[in-house]
Amino acid sequence: MSGIDLEYARKSFQEYLSAYDAKDEKIKLKRVHTFCVVKAAEYITTREKISEEDKELALLIALLHDIGRFEQLKKYNSYDDNIMDHAKFGVQVLFEEGKIRDFIETDKYDEIIREAIYWHSAYQLPEMKDERILLHCKLIRDADKLDNFRVKATESLEAHFDVSKEIVETEEVSDNIMEAIREERSILRNERTTHLDMWVSYLAFIFDLNFASSFGYIQEHDYINHNIDRMNYTNPKTKERMEEVRKICLAYVEKRA
Repeated sequence: MSGIDLEYARKSFQEYLSAYDAKDEKIKLKRVHTFCVVKAAEYITTREKISEEDKELALLIALLHDIGRFEQLKKYNSYDDNIMDHAKFGVQVLFEEGKIRDFIETDKYDEIIREAIYWHSAYQLPEMKDERILLHCKLIRDADKLDNFRVKATESLEAHFDVSKEIVETEEVSDNIMEAIREERSILRNERTTHLDMWVSYLAFIFDLNFASSFGYIQEHDYINHNIDRMNYTNPKTKERMEEVRKICLAYVEKRA
Protein backbone atom coordinates (compact mmCIF):
# COMPACT_ATOMS: atom_id res chain seq x y z
CA MET A 1 0.00 0.00 0.00
CA SER A 2 1.32 3.43 -0.94
CA GLY A 3 -0.49 5.32 1.82
CA ILE A 4 -1.75 7.80 -0.79
CA ASP A 5 -5.52 8.35 -0.72
CA LEU A 6 -6.29 10.59 -3.69
CA GLU A 7 -9.98 10.94 -2.85
CA TYR A 8 -9.09 12.12 0.66
CA ALA A 9 -6.50 14.54 -0.82
CA ARG A 10 -9.05 15.97 -3.29
CA LYS A 11 -11.59 16.60 -0.52
CA SER A 12 -8.93 18.28 1.61
CA PHE A 13 -7.90 20.41 -1.36
CA GLN A 14 -11.49 21.54 -1.92
CA GLU A 15 -11.64 22.50 1.78
CA TYR A 16 -8.39 24.46 1.39
CA LEU A 17 -9.88 26.33 -1.60
CA SER A 18 -12.98 27.33 0.38
CA ALA A 19 -10.89 30.14 1.95
CA TYR A 20 -10.58 31.81 -1.48
CA ASP A 21 -13.16 33.72 -3.53
CA ALA A 22 -14.65 31.14 -5.93
CA LYS A 23 -16.11 33.96 -8.10
CA ASP A 24 -12.70 35.55 -8.71
CA GLU A 25 -11.78 34.79 -12.36
CA LYS A 26 -8.08 34.25 -11.62
CA ILE A 27 -8.84 31.91 -8.70
CA LYS A 28 -11.31 30.02 -10.92
CA LEU A 29 -8.73 29.72 -13.70
CA LYS A 30 -6.12 28.28 -11.33
CA ARG A 31 -8.62 25.87 -9.81
CA VAL A 32 -9.51 24.54 -13.27
CA HIS A 33 -5.81 24.47 -14.18
CA THR A 34 -4.99 22.36 -11.10
CA PHE A 35 -7.47 19.61 -11.97
CA CYS A 36 -6.45 19.68 -15.65
CA VAL A 37 -2.80 19.22 -14.63
CA VAL A 38 -3.92 16.16 -12.62
CA LYS A 39 -5.53 14.82 -15.84
CA ALA A 40 -2.38 15.57 -17.85
CA ALA A 41 -0.26 13.77 -15.23
CA GLU A 42 -2.60 10.78 -15.48
CA TYR A 43 -2.25 10.83 -19.28
CA ILE A 44 1.57 10.80 -19.10
CA THR A 45 1.94 8.23 -16.30
CA THR A 46 -0.51 5.84 -17.99
CA ARG A 47 1.19 5.99 -21.38
CA GLU A 48 4.71 5.87 -19.93
CA LYS A 49 3.67 2.79 -17.88
CA ILE A 50 4.79 4.39 -14.61
CA SER A 51 4.28 2.12 -11.55
CA GLU A 52 0.94 2.44 -9.72
CA GLU A 53 2.63 3.90 -6.63
CA ASP A 54 4.51 6.56 -8.61
CA LYS A 55 1.38 7.29 -10.66
CA GLU A 56 -0.60 8.01 -7.46
CA LEU A 57 2.27 10.14 -6.16
CA ALA A 58 2.45 12.07 -9.47
CA LEU A 59 -1.31 12.80 -9.29
CA LEU A 60 -0.97 14.02 -5.68
CA ILE A 61 1.92 16.31 -6.67
CA ALA A 62 -0.17 17.62 -9.59
CA LEU A 63 -3.04 18.37 -7.20
CA LEU A 64 -0.74 20.34 -4.87
CA HIS A 65 1.75 21.86 -7.34
CA ASP A 66 0.09 25.32 -7.49
CA ILE A 67 -1.15 25.56 -3.90
CA GLY A 68 0.98 28.71 -3.50
CA ARG A 69 -0.86 30.45 -6.37
CA PHE A 70 -4.07 30.97 -4.42
CA GLU A 71 -2.44 32.99 -1.63
CA GLN A 72 -0.38 34.87 -4.23
CA LEU A 73 -3.61 35.89 -6.01
CA LYS A 74 -5.36 36.75 -2.74
CA LYS A 75 -2.47 38.98 -1.63
CA TYR A 76 -1.34 40.53 -4.92
CA ASN A 77 -4.00 39.69 -7.55
CA SER A 78 -1.06 38.81 -9.80
CA TYR A 79 0.73 35.76 -11.21
CA ASP A 80 4.05 37.63 -11.14
CA ASP A 81 6.62 35.38 -9.45
CA ASN A 82 8.98 38.36 -9.12
CA ILE A 83 6.57 39.69 -6.48
CA MET A 84 6.09 36.31 -4.81
CA ASP A 85 7.49 32.97 -6.01
CA HIS A 86 4.43 30.70 -5.96
CA ALA A 87 6.45 27.46 -6.08
CA LYS A 88 8.59 28.37 -3.05
CA PHE A 89 5.52 29.66 -1.24
CA GLY A 90 3.72 26.38 -1.96
CA VAL A 91 6.57 24.49 -0.29
CA GLN A 92 6.34 26.86 2.67
CA VAL A 93 2.58 26.29 3.04
CA LEU A 94 2.92 22.53 2.81
CA PHE A 95 6.08 21.86 4.78
CA GLU A 96 6.87 24.82 7.02
CA GLU A 97 3.23 25.38 7.98
CA GLY A 98 2.60 21.62 8.07
CA LYS A 99 -0.36 21.58 5.66
CA ILE A 100 1.03 18.53 3.82
CA ARG A 101 -0.49 16.27 6.52
CA ASP A 102 -3.95 17.51 5.48
CA PHE A 103 -3.43 15.73 2.15
CA ILE A 104 -1.34 12.66 2.97
CA GLU A 105 -0.79 11.02 6.36
CA THR A 106 2.54 9.33 5.72
CA ASP A 107 5.74 11.40 5.49
CA LYS A 108 7.65 8.87 3.37
CA TYR A 109 7.16 10.88 0.15
CA ASP A 110 7.78 14.31 1.66
CA GLU A 111 11.18 14.89 0.06
CA ILE A 112 9.91 13.94 -3.42
CA ILE A 113 6.80 16.13 -3.09
CA ARG A 114 8.84 19.07 -1.75
CA GLU A 115 11.43 18.96 -4.54
CA ALA A 116 8.88 18.44 -7.33
CA ILE A 117 6.78 21.41 -6.24
CA TYR A 118 9.80 23.62 -5.53
CA TRP A 119 11.23 23.11 -9.03
CA HIS A 120 8.04 22.75 -11.09
CA SER A 121 8.15 26.27 -12.59
CA ALA A 122 11.93 26.85 -12.69
CA TYR A 123 13.52 27.65 -16.05
CA GLN A 124 15.42 24.37 -15.84
CA LEU A 125 16.12 21.62 -13.34
CA PRO A 126 19.41 21.49 -11.46
CA GLU A 127 21.47 18.29 -11.60
CA MET A 128 19.76 15.64 -9.46
CA LYS A 129 21.32 12.39 -8.26
CA ASP A 130 18.09 10.84 -6.96
CA GLU A 131 16.40 9.20 -9.96
CA ARG A 132 12.96 9.07 -8.35
CA ILE A 133 12.97 12.75 -7.41
CA LEU A 134 14.12 13.58 -10.94
CA LEU A 135 11.30 11.46 -12.41
CA HIS A 136 8.66 13.33 -10.40
CA CYS A 137 10.18 16.72 -11.19
CA LYS A 138 9.98 15.87 -14.90
CA LEU A 139 6.42 14.51 -14.62
CA ILE A 140 4.98 17.62 -12.96
CA ARG A 141 6.88 19.99 -15.25
CA ASP A 142 5.49 18.22 -18.34
CA ALA A 143 1.92 17.99 -16.99
CA ASP A 144 1.97 21.69 -16.04
CA LYS A 145 3.22 22.72 -19.49
CA LEU A 146 0.66 20.53 -21.28
CA ASP A 147 -2.16 22.29 -19.50
CA ASN A 148 -0.56 25.64 -20.23
CA PHE A 149 -1.10 24.84 -23.91
CA ARG A 150 -4.81 24.22 -23.18
CA VAL A 151 -5.06 27.55 -21.32
CA LYS A 152 -3.39 29.44 -24.17
CA ALA A 153 -5.68 27.73 -26.70
CA THR A 154 -8.91 28.58 -24.86
CA GLU A 155 -8.64 31.74 -22.74
CA SER A 156 -9.30 35.14 -24.30
CA LEU A 157 -6.24 36.79 -25.82
CA GLU A 158 -7.30 40.16 -24.38
CA ALA A 159 -7.29 38.74 -20.85
CA HIS A 160 -3.92 37.20 -21.53
CA PHE A 161 -2.14 40.25 -22.94
CA ASP A 162 -4.05 43.09 -21.24
CA VAL A 163 -4.16 44.80 -24.66
CA SER A 164 -6.36 44.16 -27.69
CA LYS A 165 -5.70 41.23 -30.05
CA GLU A 166 -5.49 43.75 -32.94
CA ILE A 167 -2.52 45.53 -31.31
CA VAL A 168 -0.64 42.24 -30.75
CA GLU A 169 -1.27 41.23 -34.39
CA THR A 170 0.72 44.28 -35.61
CA GLU A 171 3.81 43.44 -33.52
CA GLU A 172 7.06 41.73 -34.45
CA VAL A 173 8.85 38.69 -33.06
CA SER A 174 12.26 39.88 -31.79
CA ASP A 175 15.49 38.60 -33.35
CA ASN A 176 16.73 37.01 -30.10
CA ILE A 177 13.44 35.10 -29.72
CA MET A 178 13.77 33.71 -33.25
CA GLU A 179 17.32 32.64 -32.43
CA ALA A 180 16.09 30.75 -29.36
CA ILE A 181 13.50 28.92 -31.50
CA ARG A 182 16.14 28.03 -34.09
CA GLU A 183 18.37 26.76 -31.26
CA GLU A 184 15.39 24.72 -29.96
CA ARG A 185 15.58 26.09 -26.42
CA SER A 186 13.25 27.55 -23.80
CA ILE A 187 12.99 31.32 -23.48
CA LEU A 188 13.64 33.30 -20.30
CA ARG A 189 11.15 35.97 -19.18
CA ASN A 190 13.70 38.77 -19.43
CA GLU A 191 14.48 37.87 -23.06
CA ARG A 192 10.96 38.89 -24.16
CA THR A 193 10.19 42.40 -25.44
CA THR A 194 6.87 42.27 -27.32
CA HIS A 195 3.58 40.52 -26.54
CA LEU A 196 4.29 38.24 -29.49
CA ASP A 197 7.65 37.32 -27.93
CA MET A 198 5.64 36.18 -24.92
CA TRP A 199 3.31 34.13 -27.13
CA VAL A 200 6.23 32.45 -28.91
CA SER A 201 7.91 31.73 -25.56
CA TYR A 202 4.88 29.58 -24.61
CA LEU A 203 5.26 27.56 -27.81
CA ALA A 204 8.92 27.09 -26.83
CA PHE A 205 7.76 25.08 -23.78
CA ILE A 206 7.99 22.06 -26.10
CA PHE A 207 11.79 22.30 -25.91
CA ASP A 208 11.64 21.43 -22.20
CA LEU A 209 9.27 18.42 -22.40
CA ASN A 210 10.65 15.09 -21.18
CA PHE A 211 8.32 12.28 -22.26
CA ALA A 212 7.30 10.94 -25.69
CA SER A 213 3.67 10.88 -24.49
CA SER A 214 3.85 14.64 -23.77
CA PHE A 215 4.70 15.25 -27.42
CA GLY A 216 1.89 12.86 -28.38
CA TYR A 217 -0.50 14.95 -26.29
CA ILE A 218 0.58 18.14 -28.13
CA GLN A 219 -0.03 16.38 -31.47
CA GLU A 220 -3.40 14.96 -30.38
CA HIS A 221 -4.71 18.45 -29.60
CA ASP A 222 -2.85 20.13 -32.52
CA TYR A 223 -1.73 22.85 -30.10
CA ILE A 224 1.13 24.22 -32.24
CA ASN A 225 -1.12 25.02 -35.21
CA HIS A 226 -4.05 26.05 -33.05
CA ASN A 227 -2.09 28.56 -30.95
CA ILE A 228 -0.21 30.04 -33.92
CA ASP A 229 -3.47 30.41 -35.87
CA ARG A 230 -5.27 32.27 -33.08
CA MET A 231 -4.00 35.54 -34.54
CA ASN A 232 -4.01 37.19 -37.95
CA TYR A 233 -0.48 38.62 -38.21
CA THR A 234 -0.73 41.87 -40.16
CA ASN A 235 3.02 42.51 -40.32
CA PRO A 236 4.50 40.59 -43.34
CA LYS A 237 7.81 39.97 -41.51
CA THR A 238 5.93 38.59 -38.50
CA LYS A 239 3.80 36.34 -40.73
CA GLU A 240 6.97 34.90 -42.23
CA ARG A 241 8.58 34.41 -38.82
CA MET A 242 5.51 32.71 -37.35
CA GLU A 243 5.54 30.24 -40.26
CA GLU A 244 9.18 29.49 -39.46
CA VAL A 245 8.25 29.00 -35.78
CA ARG A 246 5.46 26.63 -36.87
CA LYS A 247 7.79 24.59 -39.08
CA ILE A 248 10.49 24.22 -36.37
CA CYS A 249 8.00 23.38 -33.60
CA LEU A 250 6.01 20.84 -35.64
CA ALA A 251 9.20 19.08 -36.76
CA TYR A 252 10.51 18.98 -33.16
CA VAL A 253 7.27 17.49 -31.83
CA GLU A 254 7.04 14.98 -34.71
CA LYS A 255 10.59 13.77 -34.04
CA ARG A 256 9.94 13.13 -30.34
CA ALA A 257 6.33 11.91 -30.22
